[in-house]
Amino acid sequence: MVTKSELFNLKFDMELENILNNVLEGILLREILTNKQKSIILITVFTTLEQKKLLKKQIEYALNIGLTIDEIKETIYQTTPYIGFAKVISALEEMNCLFNEKKINYNVQNSTVDSNTRFEKGLHTQQTIFGKENINKMRENAPFELKHIQDLLSAYCFGDFYTRKVFDLKTRELITFTTIISLGGCENQAKAHAKANLMVGNTKEMLIEACTLALPFIGFPRCLNAINTIE
Repeated sequence: MVTKSELFNLKFDMELENILNNVLEGILLREILTNKQKSIILITVFTTLEQKKLLKKQIEYALNIGLTIDEIKETIYQTTPYIGFAKVISALEEMNCLFNEKKINYNVQNSTVDSNTRFEKGLHTQQTIFGKENINKMRENAPFELKHIQDLLSAYCFGDFYTRKVFDLKTRELITFTTIISLGGCENQAKAHAKANLMVGNTKEMLIEACTLALPFIGFPRCLNAINTIE
């Protein structure tokens, strides 16, 4: 986990820095999530909020505690269907800038699908998480003019991203939930993915901990709304 001094260095306003440090004092020491999981969650939050400086510091710390390049990249990738390509490209540029500074070379391809298999594998993954009957019913009940959205959801969101290497479904769902609560105003989706997290093996305590870790950066309204979706 990034320490208080590593994450915040507000030379222009020491009073605010002291308040931030007091908020983080207990949060950073909590042990429900591992340091790697905490780092993944913060990379997710900073990517979603477009906080480039904090993202860069967190990625640097993630490397120091043993996250692999693949894990850092996949964390950012997993946010794409929820925050859009523009924000993700910006985050990847920041990541690549840091890697260039550290002379880290990588050229990894983690996709497991192609244009012919992305829909089929995505639909299967979607059914695995939410239940085959539920997904089939949702697709059947979709109005004709929205059926292409259901196809995109299966092929793009679940096919292009959930089927990728490196992370299991538990980690990908934790990233997804964190992304959605960081956006705010997406309580229906947060509720669906809180349930999905429980279905793939994450616990209620882990989800509340993700909300707690995100709290200083997303604020109380989004955090409390997120906890309501868990409850």
